[in-house]
This record gives sequence, C-alpha cells and structure tokens, in this order.
Amino acid sequence: MSQKTTIIVSLLVLLGIAFGVVGWFFPRPTVPVELQAILRPDSKPLHEFSLIDQNKNVFNLESFKDKWTLLFFGYTFCPDICPTTLTVLKQFYDKLEPQVLANTQVVFVSVDPERDTPEHIAKYVAYFNKDFIGVTGEVTEINKLALQNGAGYIKGSSPNDDNSNYQISHTSTIFLINPKMELHAGFSQPHIAEVISEQYNLIRNLY
Repeated sequence: MSQKTTIIVSLLVLLGIAFGVVGWFFPRPTVPVELQAILRPDSKPLHEFSLIDQNKNVFNLESFKDKWTLLFFGYTFCPDICPTTLTVLKQFYDKLEPQVLANTQVVFVSVDPERDTPEHIAKYVAYFNKDFIGVTGEVTEINKLALQNGAGYIKGSSPNDDNSNYQISHTSTIFLINPKMELHAGFSQPHIAEVISEQYNLIRNLY
C-alpha cells in the first residue's frame, strides 16, 4: 500500500470515528413505538387543488398553511363510518388545550358532490362541531386531493330506478396534514379519541 493510499485510508477511518462520536453524543431523534405505524417515513408535499367549503368560500392548498389539519373523506349519507368517525373527532377536538386548538382544524371532504351541496354539508358538520370545515366541489378537484393522500372511494349501484339511493365505499383513515402543507401521518381504525389525542400531541412535539 502506497503512502498516499495509507494517508487516505487513515483519514477515512478518522472521519468514521468522528461521525461515530458525534452520533453517540448527538443521536438522531427516534420515532416512538406508538407512532411507527402512524407517521410517514417522509412528509409528502401536497399540490394544488380547488374546492369550496360549506360557506362557499375557496378551499385550496393554502387552507392547510400554518395549521395542523385532520382530514377525513366521506359523505353525509354514510350510514356508519362517517358519523362514527366525526363523533370521535368531536371528542378529540373538545379535549384540545387552547394553545393547540388555535392551529388545529378538522376538515370533512365529501366524495359525493351529487347529493352533498354546501348547504347540506354545513348542517351536517355543524351537528358534530360548529368549527368543523365541510368541503365539496368538482369530482376532478376532489380526486386531486384524495389521490394525493391515498384516499380511495367507489360509488355503488342504487336499488332505486332514480339512482338516488346509492352508497359509497371509501377510505376510513384520518389523514394528518402538517403546517407546511405536507401529508404527515394517518390514523387508521379503530379510532379512539384518547389514543388519537395522545398520538397527535406526540407528533406535534416531534415536529
């Protein structure tokens, strides 16, 4: 081995030792066990979409900025998953401390724009909490937001001739968007308000 090669190898060894020492004294933060199935490996930036809320105001990517958003896709005619999940979100929301509540929002996105008008959504979300945001819009724009979060839905057939009594199978996950407008985590069923609250506070503390 030449003297030049020896010097290079020695330097690499010293660098390895140095990085090891730094890692020992300044370890990288680890994800708590209770969040390993919740947090994404890397936060995913979201892209533009254009919807309207229950008050017919524009709801787009900027609506997520500087807030923690719990995002749920469903529809108001849903017989079970939606009312159950929104009840859990109400319980979760009611437990938040004022300083946390200040930049936390719950957003319900209807995947049934045929029946879910802004007026109908307004009454629906207000039943659970007056601060909840209900969102709807064109199917193409709903799909833009849904696909970015990995939320799927399928419209079923209707037993009626007028095709007005259909149901929709949809993702039950509650998605968490961080203040940088990135998909940060997802809460899967079973949804328990106390568990989501604990996980949510841990996530905010790690952010």
